[in-house]
Amino acid sequence: MRRQVGLLSRTALCTVLFLTAAGLPASAASYTFSDIRIEGNALIDPATILSFAAVPKGQSISDGGLNDVVQRLNDSGLFASVDVIPSGGTLIIRVVENPTINIINFEGNKKIKDEDLAKVIKSQSRRVYSAAQAEADAQALIEAYTETGRLAARIEPRVIDRGDNKVDLVFEIREGKVTEVERLSFTGNRAFSDRRLRQVLETKQAGIFRQIIQRDTFVADRVDVDKQLLTDFYRSRGYIDAAVTSVSSEFSTERDGFFLTFAIREGLKYSFDDIRVVSEVEGVDAAEFGKLVRIRKGVAYSPTAIDTTITRLENLAVKKGLNFVSVEPRISRDEATQTLDVTFVLTKGPKVFVERIDIEGNATTLDKVVRRQFRTVEGDPFSPREIRQSAERVRALGYFKDAQVNARGGSSEDQVIVDVNVEEKPTGSLNFGASYSISDGLGFNIGLTEANFLGRGQYINVKIGTTADQKDSGITFIEPNLLDRDLKLKLSAWYRTSENSNSRYSTKRLGFSPSLEFPLAERTKLELRYSVSSDEIFSVDTNSSPILKAEEARGSEVTSALGYSLSFDTERSETDPTERLLLTFGQDFAGVGGDIDSITTTGLAKYQKKIFNEEVTLRAEFEAGAVVSRSADTRLVDRFTGNGKIRGFEANGIGPRDLSVGNQDALGGNMFAALRFDAEFPLGLPEEYGITGGVFADIGSVWGLDSPGGVDDGLHLRSAVGVSILWDSTLGPLRFNFSKAIQKESYDKEQTFDFTISTQF
Repeated sequence: MRRQVGLLSRTALCTVLFLTAAGLPASAASYTFSDIRIEGNALIDPATILSFAAVPKGQSISDGGLNDVVQRLNDSGLFASVDVIPSGGTLIIRVVENPTINIINFEGNKKIKDEDLAKVIKSQSRRVYSAAQAEADAQALIEAYTETGRLAARIEPRVIDRGDNKVDLVFEIREGKVTEVERLSFTGNRAFSDRRLRQVLETKQAGIFRQIIQRDTFVADRVDVDKQLLTDFYRSRGYIDAAVTSVSSEFSTERDGFFLTFAIREGLKYSFDDIRVVSEVEGVDAAEFGKLVRIRKGVAYSPTAIDTTITRLENLAVKKGLNFVSVEPRISRDEATQTLDVTFVLTKGPKVFVERIDIEGNATTLDKVVRRQFRTVEGDPFSPREIRQSAERVRALGYFKDAQVNARGGSSEDQVIVDVNVEEKPTGSLNFGASYSISDGLGFNIGLTEANFLGRGQYINVKIGTTADQKDSGITFIEPNLLDRDLKLKLSAWYRTSENSNSRYSTKRLGFSPSLEFPLAERTKLELRYSVSSDEIFSVDTNSSPILKAEEARGSEVTSALGYSLSFDTERSETDPTERLLLTFGQDFAGVGGDIDSITTTGLAKYQKKIFNEEVTLRAEFEAGAVVSRSADTRLVDRFTGNGKIRGFEANGIGPRDLSVGNQDALGGNMFAALRFDAEFPLGLPEEYGITGGVFADIGSVWGLDSPGGVDDGLHLRSAVGVSILWDSTLGPLRFNFSKAIQKESYDKEQTFDFTISTQF
């Protein structure tokens, strides 16, 4: 039959060519079918085949139309072969079905689990096998490996015949090695060194821990992020025209590594000059708005400073009931002086309202957690700037791999719909860790953390840690938006014990503290708290000071206190990324019930500045505290020990001591003060090692007792200088301090070397 069909086809072709050469018209064959018969199908319903074929009954169809029928059936992916055979008024469609997939296996994969690979492909067990789909699945699997940095991955789909028209589909995988970034280079950069710019990038160079660090693998999507990070870095430092013009990538000779080169156009650095606010809205006084401008003349241009100022002005407009008033920054530049004049213009915008906010993709996170990041609600005037800032707040939550916020037209011209599409990521972790320090020795800890508890945006942490001399366990719960307001609720409970930590006594502390934190201004926050604890000192050695023995005799005492902390942090509205100022001040008033009646006051001032094109970081800190008892003498557990305040001395190594007894344990003091200076700088080592150097100098003291007796509790300054090696390792940030005490008392305990490590595995 097929031979006859082929012969007829060749005869017809010759006839057409002859007629054409003779100048006679050639007509294509035409068929009309009153019946269609399906042959060869076992699993696929005839109605399904007819729907794909789409052959009109009782209507004329040409040879070309029959070819289209064959093509449609082949494109369905259901058949190994298809024949259409006209037989008088009947069309016979003869098919050979593709086999059914019995099982799907993955062979050779070690880095990605079977269940994760199964989520990538579209072929499924007990479905019809399609060679085209299997090839597409193989390509999708290769792309999945590419995202993990394995550009050399190769995947071949194989079919194993199991009889009864069933096959096993096997994907044979050769994962290949991780393609690492061997070198990150830059061209066109004059203001900042390669070392500084590499710190900005999300991608890192392969270093000595290349088998552990994942950010040194080449991922194409990460390069786009790096380009934006570099652009933002430059523009926040005054380079208004900065751009990454291109990124070139080259394979290493072994084809297991990339060399990336970012081409940068820096442009000129500009500073702010004349800053003004003008109003184009009738009846609005620009002078009142001008009082909110915080940009100083001579400061390097920063988009953050512009956006922050606009937000302040627009918020004031909303408070004054001036809806649809927007702020437009008009910038004029003077290339000769490299300065910018900025005029913030109050204008009347179009009357557009937010119809609704649609949130999708949040399978775990509740809608309200995302929605409360929007200061705009349904029915409010639409502000594109506010929507962009809301999108940034959603991303900053840390609950999502990606968050896209877009606006589209609503049901009318004056309505818009805000679409929020998020992709969730795991927010919980179970950590097992080890720690080591000179003073505490080897320790172990376990912690459970969930940053998005029950999808409500709540934070919970449970930890248990132990060293040779100390045990520390606690639980913390944080509700960041109590009553859906900018009000943070924090609940903490702890249980801590210490035994013979450079001393001849032990302590036990059990407590609970709720607190509320809320903003007072853009950079200022206030925390109100209550705390209750049961504390005691016990196992005091017989050769210890009478002061400690008297405190042991008091037994366990309850402290019930109300307190507050006021903090000012320029990082909350960063206008100059090269410097930061942090100020905190707090007091706790014990005596709201309980056994203790005292006032404890603490304060901290910290300033950080990056100099020499941000290669060197300088820090200065001043910290002080005082505790005043209004009834009985203060206790050791309430006084300050100076631990961690002044480097170069052991834990409990400074402060008042009773020199008339054998133990001469540190007794702590009612007051302390410490001034610390640090400088951190590169050592010239490859930055992928993460090793930098530092120098420091500390000075301070711990002094004052209520009833010193024969104890010297005077103000004696201690000071120390030293050098540090800082290593941002895969185990965590490590610091090696080598110090020398300059000023000290004869009974102080020095510590010339200190090393700390914290790791999770």
